Amino acid sequence: MSDMKSTINFGYLIFLSVVAALGGFLFGYDTAVISGTIAQVTQLFQLDTLQQGWYVGCALIGSIVGVLFAGILSDKLGRKMTMIISATLFSTSALGCAISADFTQLVVYRIIGGVGIGVVSIVSPLYISEVAVAQYRGRLVSLYQLAVTVGFLGAYLINYQLLAYAESGNQLSMDWLNKIFVTEVWRGMLGMETLPAVLFFIIIFFIPESPRWLIVRGKEEKAVNILERIYNSVSEAASQLKETKSEWAMLMKPGIFKAVIIGVCIAILGQFMGVNAVLYYGPSIFENAGLSGGDSLFYQVLVGLVNTLTTVLALVIIDRVGRKQLVYYGVSGMVVSLLLIGIYFLFGDSWGVSSLFLLVFFLFYVFCCAVSICAVVFVLLSEMYPTKVRGLAMSIAGFALWIGTYLIGQLTPWMLQNLTPAGTFFLFAVMCVPYMLIVWKLVPETTGKSLEEIERYWTRSEQ
Repeated sequence: MSDMKSTINFGYLIFLSVVAALGGFLFGYDTAVISGTIAQVTQLFQLDTLQQGWYVGCALIGSIVGVLFAGILSDKLGRKMTMIISATLFSTSALGCAISADFTQLVVYRIIGGVGIGVVSIVSPLYISEVAVAQYRGRLVSLYQLAVTVGFLGAYLINYQLLAYAESGNQLSMDWLNKIFVTEVWRGMLGMETLPAVLFFIIIFFIPESPRWLIVRGKEEKAVNILERIYNSVSEAASQLKETKSEWAMLMKPGIFKAVIIGVCIAILGQFMGVNAVLYYGPSIFENAGLSGGDSLFYQVLVGLVNTLTTVLALVIIDRVGRKQLVYYGVSGMVVSLLLIGIYFLFGDSWGVSSLFLLVFFLFYVFCCAVSICAVVFVLLSEMYPTKVRGLAMSIAGFALWIGTYLIGQLTPWMLQNLTPAGTFFLFAVMCVPYMLIVWKLVPETTGKSLEEIERYWTRSEQ
């Protein structure tokens, strides 16, 4: 493989991947920023638990809509144009939330942001997997997941800093600024997203369309030019062109259809192992365990940090260890940590165990999760399918992912209340088992294979 590496224009490839991954940052920020605003918004608008669940969940409704259209848009308009659309949605949403007059407006703008999340969660990994080179594809697509965790971390840090600033008693000279950053600081938290969103919008204009999309659309000259920039060699570009053109394998062909169903299962089950419950409701769970509000936000920053650092680790090892190995190790660790968290909630008080244990278990859980399912899921989804149907197939799997996320967002407060925190975490632990089985029995190891080889795996098994 060494002769190959020497010809690849690595700097350019990384630039393209980073730009697309910036979408992941917005996704992470938009998803996580809400955790720091729940308490304030609930108080200001006098929300009950269902409305609170709706405030957290309404963006997810948007995401579901976004995901449904993302595949169609990216197959019709191209990956680049679709990213531009998502950037516009994010910018509108961030500004709108910061100045919304009442709860209804806030929800509407959250939903618009949600559509942006849904669109970007399909298009960014898709774009990266289509420009990437086979032996680095796992790492490059994981860049997207890394950007998501950096977005989480950014949101947690900004929430923490803004809250500290608002509580410090400083007053700002202009009334409206004072309202956004001091008296109703949640506006500032939601509004800060405008900055990265506008940056994303501008920077997309500097990247080319996905070459694989151009080939499918019959614009081969353009595609070859882009491939030549990536591979620095005409012959390599030509062979990539040949690889991508194959007969229009319909989604409904038994082999491909099976792949789609497996993708859906992985996506939904992955949510029911409690990942997002921890990320959305982290502060609330910590507060229930008897920590003060500022402390719990600080713990959330720690969770975000571990998440980010572990994803960096996963990036480094995903193409060496292999996707499936990572899932085995990580999910086993998750089962252990979920059981420990559950036991803590059952017996912690009576045994007089310090709440630091809870934090340690949580961080271990996040570590296991980030190194396995979080890093692997988008990589697998973006490479499991043939190019011709990839936009659509990823959309379906992504749609499932968001439905799972939405359900978890809606159900978590209810479960924590009615199943007790212990029961909730035990349930999450049980859900890890079918996930392992599916990955073990049904998912091919995709590490180091070209997208076309993986495609042959699915179509071969049915002949």
